[in-house]
Order: sequence, then C-alpha cells, then structure tokens
Amino acid sequence: MKAQVYDIKGASVKEINLNDKIWAIEPHQQAIYDTVISQQAALRQGTKKTKTRAEVRGGGRKPWKQKGTGRARQGSIRAPQWRGGGIAFGPTPDINYKKSVNKKVRQLAFKSVLSLKAQEQNLVIIDKFNFEKPSTKDMVEVMTNLKVDNQKTLIVTRESEELVIKSAGNLPGVKTLDYQKLNLFDLLNANKLLITEEAILRVEEVYG
Repeated sequence: MKAQVYDIKGASVKEINLNDKIWAIEPHQQAIYDTVISQQAALRQGTKKTKTRAEVRGGGRKPWKQKGTGRARQGSIRAPQWRGGGIAFGPTPDINYKKSVNKKVRQLAFKSVLSLKAQEQNLVIIDKFNFEKPSTKDMVEVMTNLKVDNQKTLIVTRESEELVIKSAGNLPGVKTLDYQKLNLFDLLNANKLLITEEAILRVEEVYG
C-alpha cells in the first residue's frame, strides 16, 4: 500500500510504502468492540460507596416490642426498608471493573482501526512540523493546507513535541499524542489521523 507524504504547505513531497499487515487488513469489528469496552472499563475508578445498615448512624433500640402492637415486627429503624436506613446490596470500592482482552485481540483491534482510517482516506501523513515557536495561527494554517481543519483531528508524532502540543492546545476537537500513547478510543473518536512520517515508522516497528 502506498501513501503520499505532505509538507506543512500541503504539497506532496514523496510517496512511501505502508505495511499492508497494519494499514490494509480487513477490520475486525468484534475485536474493536471488545478492546474499546476494556479500555473504557479500565478508566472507571470504582470509588462508589453506600452505607449498610451496620454503618448508618442510629437505630440501636428496637422501635417497638415484637408482639401485641398489630404492626409488622421491626428490629431497627436503620434497616433497608426504613427511610434513612442502610442500603442493601449497594456499590462498594471492592468492585473491579476491569475486563481482560488477549494481547493478540488488542493488536488486531489496533490494526483494524488504522486500516479503517487508511481505507476511508482519513489518514494524512506529514513529513514534520517546522515550528520555531508555539503558534496556534501556524497550526491552523498547516491544518488548512492539509485539508483537515474544522474536523476532529488526532495528531500523532514520534515523541512528545512541546511546540506542536502548545500550538494545537487551543484548537477545539484537536488532540496531540506521541506514538507510544496512541490508543484505540482516541483513534475512533477522531475523524482524521494526522501523523508524522517518523511516527508511521515507529508504529510499524511495534505492530509490524
């Protein structure tokens, strides 16, 4: 599979060969679904907590005697059926929301989404960003030249580039990552994938 590499002016500078095992496979929908669910579940903190009848304050005395009143028997005003009572079967911090996914399934899902971006022509490769200083105006100009403006865009570089991050920081819908932090949710959430040539090579080294 071949792809064009553009400069910051939007002009094509060369053509490179992409690894078909990463950028041209048949997307596996189930692998994508399982991996996204796993990633979202891992973000849950599991800090919810409700008090049981043993933890709610008060209710130490039996509200009325067991027999002879004509009312239902009650042992404590902090039982779950009472207002202000404890919660039965409520959430606790011990809940583990994590869902395990096999390594090969995660890799297949990652390759599937990258292939989707390439097949839908939402993959844009830039040779490098030549910023002398942080500039939102310059970043907007680059994205306009590459025809990825006014869209949710994920910018991926080889390493964390401070000038690129600061230049894109004020743009709505634009997120910047280095290739090591590339993840499935951000890939799916972006309409366009703007990636540097060096980052392409690193991704292929990891997943190729």
